[in-house]
Amino acid sequence: MQADPRFNEFVILQAQNAGLFLGQIPDPRTGEKSVNLRAAKSVIDSLEMLEGKTRGNLTPTEEKLLSMALQNLRPLYLAADES
Repeated sequence: MQADPRFNEFVILQAQNAGLFLGQIPDPRTGEKSVNLRAAKSVIDSLEMLEGKTRGNLTPTEEKLLSMALQNLRPLYLAADES
């Protein structure tokens, strides 16, 4: 199976979006950090759906990237939701 660089770029972009929505990354337009739990949950849910739908069809590197993105985002979401 051949890696598709677009997959990695997509996962990274979505993880960055979730980080932005979780207040981890400042908004590039304003420089301000803000939390939008609904948007963050939507991105995380989409990544989880992608993980399920692509299971068995990813290279080990792609699988690890997606898994690590979710492992990093889930606790950030939980922490932001408890605030």
